[in-house]
Amino acid sequence: MARVHYKNIVRSVAGVIGLTTAIKIQERGGYSVTILAETFPTDPKCITYASHWAGAHHVSAAPADDLRQQRLERETFDTMWGMSAPGGEAEGCFLRAPQTEYYTIKEGNPDLLSFSSDFRRLEASAFANVPEAMSAVSFSALNINTPAYLPYLLARFLKCGGRIVRTFVQHIVQVLEGGVETFTNTNSGIQPVDALVICAGLGARTLGGVEDKDMYPVRGQTVLLRAPWVEGGRSLVIESGSKTYIIPRRGGTVIVGGTRVADDWYPISRPETTIDILARGLALYPQIAPPSVRNEREPTIEDLKPLVIEEGCGLRPARKGGIRLQSEWVNVPGSERLMVPVIHNYGHGGYGFQTSWGSASAAVDLLEDALAKGSDA
Repeated sequence: MARVHYKNIVRSVAGVIGLTTAIKIQERGGYSVTILAETFPTDPKCITYASHWAGAHHVSAAPADDLRQQRLERETFDTMWGMSAPGGEAEGCFLRAPQTEYYTIKEGNPDLLSFSSDFRRLEASAFANVPEAMSAVSFSALNINTPAYLPYLLARFLKCGGRIVRTFVQHIVQVLEGGVETFTNTNSGIQPVDALVICAGLGARTLGGVEDKDMYPVRGQTVLLRAPWVEGGRSLVIESGSKTYIIPRRGGTVIVGGTRVADDWYPISRPETTIDILARGLALYPQIAPPSVRNEREPTIEDLKPLVIEEGCGLRPARKGGIRLQSEWVNVPGSERLMVPVIHNYGHGGYGFQTSWGSASAAVDLLEDALAKGSDA
């Protein structure tokens, strides 16, 4: 690979934002992208890798006055809808399913979901039995099977020529000064880095050279059920977002959630929270219980327990002020005037999957603008 033709781009962490951004850059052409990360999608699940634990579905929830997030979510939806098309290579990562949203608050942006297929507002009779519900809408949602989707992204990145290195980066200067070779234990010589893209999620709080104290965790806990009879999703929306949600996945599993607790770092599931989640899920959508039970009597939590595959929790990488999409120039240690652009793309909170492709496009624009203008711009 001739250095005169290819820009050497390094990016940090391999969650959904990092993988999507790396793909966007690598597939653009003219770049040689390397991902530096401790954890990859094919590794066992752990608390430090939030993407493993996501629900997830694309149901836009951008504030009415946040036009940027609305654009990011819409581009992501359009991209994923195309990826989920029948016969496509990523079809198995998605499930197009009917979705009903019940609102216990006044809808902040009544038209936010109207671009979704089959969107319609429901009559009051449709949510009369949902406690505290003030309104409801239905549409076709895009549910994401994260255990399949994340490995798909990694494979796609590698297929288009990307490179991965498993390592722990303490400070960005380690990359800027020594390049990828600092972490590979090879004697191939230092290849200068043309740009560094930071998609560190919650790690941006402690990564040297970034240390963004506006980052904080929002802990979420969910329960995964084996319930292939569930064909549609449900969400009960409160002021802070979806309080209770049912997300069916392709393959017959169903995510039931959840919680949103800021600054809660507890790394494993709390049994009492699992019981609460199952109780809320059953109250919202009794159809998660086996049909054989529902045909004879009213189901209880005890009927759901045999369906549990796993309990999970993750730390959403939230940020005061919202997503950081920004470029800056950083001096390379050991050089007099050499500067390298650093692109920041992190702080997506619980909306990483549904903003991923839009955020990746924005990061690519920042990267190409920086490289085109140079450090003196």
